[in-house]
Amino acid sequence: MALREEIYAALDRRLAPVDDARLAAHPGERPDRQPLHTCYVPADAVVPGLAGEWGAAALAALDEHGLPDLGLDPGLVEQVLPRVRAKLAAEPVEDLRVDAEDGYRRGAEAEDDDVLRAAAIVAADRAAGTAPPSLGIRAKSLEGPTRRRGVRSLDLFLGGLGAGTVVVTLPKVTAVEQVRAFLPVLDALEDAHGVAVALELQVETPQAVLGPDGAVTLARMVHAAGSRLTGLHYGTYDYSAALGIAAAHQASDHPAADLAKQLMQVAVAGTGVRAVDGSTNVLPAGSREQVHAAWRLHAGLVRRALERGFYQGWDLHPAQLVTRYVATYAFFRAALPAAAGRLAAYLDRSDAGVLDEPATARALATVVLRGLDCGAVDDTDVSAAGGPDRAVLDSVAGRRPGGAEVVAGHHPAR
Repeated sequence: MALREEIYAALDRRLAPVDDARLAAHPGERPDRQPLHTCYVPADAVVPGLAGEWGAAALAALDEHGLPDLGLDPGLVEQVLPRVRAKLAAEPVEDLRVDAEDGYRRGAEAEDDDVLRAAAIVAADRAAGTAPPSLGIRAKSLEGPTRRRGVRSLDLFLGGLGAGTVVVTLPKVTAVEQVRAFLPVLDALEDAHGVAVALELQVETPQAVLGPDGAVTLARMVHAAGSRLTGLHYGTYDYSAALGIAAAHQASDHPAADLAKQLMQVAVAGTGVRAVDGSTNVLPAGSREQVHAAWRLHAGLVRRALERGFYQGWDLHPAQLVTRYVATYAFFRAALPAAAGRLAAYLDRSDAGVLDEPATARALATVVLRGLDCGAVDDTDVSAAGGPDRAVLDSVAGRRPGGAEVVAGHHPAR
């Protein structure tokens, strides 16, 4: 060896701060279970036992209309339907967002009462054990005309909710400084009400994606928000409208939406923040033909999002839960045989025709874990497919034990 030790030491000294900065900014993916969806309900429409009502309505729609051809493998659909029915009966809503923004239409004079009433109902459901595992509120934006109204509704809602964890969704973000200015407000709300607040940013404006200096504003927002931020949520219709896309063509699979969402993915990669797909406003309501058409559209959008690495989206109507779970469960069951086989070959170092690297093995383990977390598959399915047990999956995926629990709060590694 020709190099002296001081050369190695000098290299370490020079790059150690770079290592530390990278690890602080990119601590890795969150180890907890991610909700499959976020259900938005206007503040004045929140009722006791809301999650159970959504599940019952979804089951009623399935019984009344039957499931059409969704463009999925019929054998997989037959496999998942009993699981979907059980899910709709037991835990139909995984993440609830009380909406005091665009979905709320009663005006400022009624908002105080509606927000307080919604908070009391959600708190009672929590106490009764019937609330969704994750929940929160979307207040109005920090733009001048709505800033004080939005913060006031947060103050009222969190005060009425009581202790626990709550997600606050900030819509229509346009500047990094809005994020920075919002953090001390959230600190004050936590202190005042004894709650743990997680933050989500809604990507609905072109300014949130690309700044006037040509920089990707999303990345700056993610790192400005720090450990409190858990998600970037794509706002399908506001973002499309801001680009001048005609209403008939506004959709989450529009090329403009794909660009924004791909930048969201790049901005959050390795940070523990999740990129979340938006919604479709074509609802499964009306005649059987209308319901079936809406289900086919929704199932296709859910499947498309999953294929592109978006494991969570928005649902706006109870009957959308049917296709949310059918499409998602079919996706993970279809992925299991190949993922389990490749993992087994990777762990055994056997020649299976595909040479997988550690990063690919991590992705394979993660897709199996996601299927387990959401109920699409169970341990016996994984074992029958030749896959490893949960502890090995957690280890390969880089998860800590117990990572399946839904945690809406701060990133545990930060």
